[in-house]
Amino acid sequence: MARTPNPLPRTSSSPGIPDSPPSQMQRPTVLSRSAETNVGSFWDMLAIRVIFAVVCIAAGYHFQPFGLSRLMAASGGLLFAVAVILFEVRLRRASLRRLIGAATGSILGILGAYLTSLVLMNTSMPAGERSYFSLIVFLVMAYIGLIVGANKGDMLNLQALGGLFGSERNMRHTFKLLDTSVIIDGRIADIAEAQFLDGAVVIPQFVLHELQLVADSADPLKRQRGRRGLEVLQRIQKIPNLDVQIAEDDFANIADVDLKLIELAKRYDAKIITNDFNLNKVATLQGIEILNVNQLANALKPVVLPGETMRVFILREGKEYNQGVAYLDDGTMVVVDAARKMINKTIDIIVTSVHQTTAGKMIFGRYDERSASAAVGVAADARSAESGTERPPRPYYPEPGR
Repeated sequence: MARTPNPLPRTSSSPGIPDSPPSQMQRPTVLSRSAETNVGSFWDMLAIRVIFAVVCIAAGYHFQPFGLSRLMAASGGLLFAVAVILFEVRLRRASLRRLIGAATGSILGILGAYLTSLVLMNTSMPAGERSYFSLIVFLVMAYIGLIVGANKGDMLNLQALGGLFGSERNMRHTFKLLDTSVIIDGRIADIAEAQFLDGAVVIPQFVLHELQLVADSADPLKRQRGRRGLEVLQRIQKIPNLDVQIAEDDFANIADVDLKLIELAKRYDAKIITNDFNLNKVATLQGIEILNVNQLANALKPVVLPGETMRVFILREGKEYNQGVAYLDDGTMVVVDAARKMINKTIDIIVTSVHQTTAGKMIFGRYDERSASAAVGVAADARSAESGTERPPRPYYPEPGR
């Protein structure tokens, strides 16, 4: 039975990750929503449940069913109330479609048991055995109808039902599951702060467990990555107007975290946010919508056309002769011809071509030394004019003695 993800706590003054050993770092704790939205509903539900329990205890104490004493009857009423409340708490986590499917299946099962009992009444079976078999058939048919109806509830035709579940379907489509890789990457926090994420951001419990294992690793690099992931989670938690929830669903028969994430996305009809290439391919083949952070980053890179002028900082030499390599702020590589001697300098280049690769964009440009020299001369003339001094003209022929 599907369960709604639990909300992640929001605190206005949550401390950062302490500089403590990895073994002492803790996962974000799953608590309730803020007091402003949930205190009233919590106390209301508590009062209703207490009243229901009191009524059950009073009924048992007064009627004394099965010839029990008043104390035993009151205790039985209390146990009955507790069982009903636990069933109600569990039932609240089920989706509306599964509830409709379970109710329909149980009704059909009861109807089938009633028809079977009618057949048994026309037999020569003794009354005691007939009553026993009728009860057994009733329990079996009701149980099978309930379980099968609940499991097949997600297959209900929403359009045939007149959009009865339209609101729930829209709510489910707003669920977005976070992968471990995208949490460690950290850019998802910037995307969320820019308010490009809507709906509920769901963090599966098994993803938190994997992140905790990475943070507790003996490898310093893995430990640093785990600490970064925990910091990103706390940063996401503090973002206002973002619904962050924890999904406690787990799949014990599946060992791989990526496959668990895919099954959870199927259960909640959710999208997966990741930057893992393999998870992207596997989930896409199974019909799950993927939001790839790397694809978003490539789409947001500035558009550069051949012939435009760019100012770049030459960082190192290229593979080919007389080439220099620069990088833009977003990590785009710029390969510049005739710029090998301009390493560790900022120069203006002319874009010659732009190539799209699987790793992103690559920009090729050319450094024109003559144009740069002319630009330097014009700048020097401008500075001389501003200072009020005039540079002496350069002679056409060398002066004697030079």
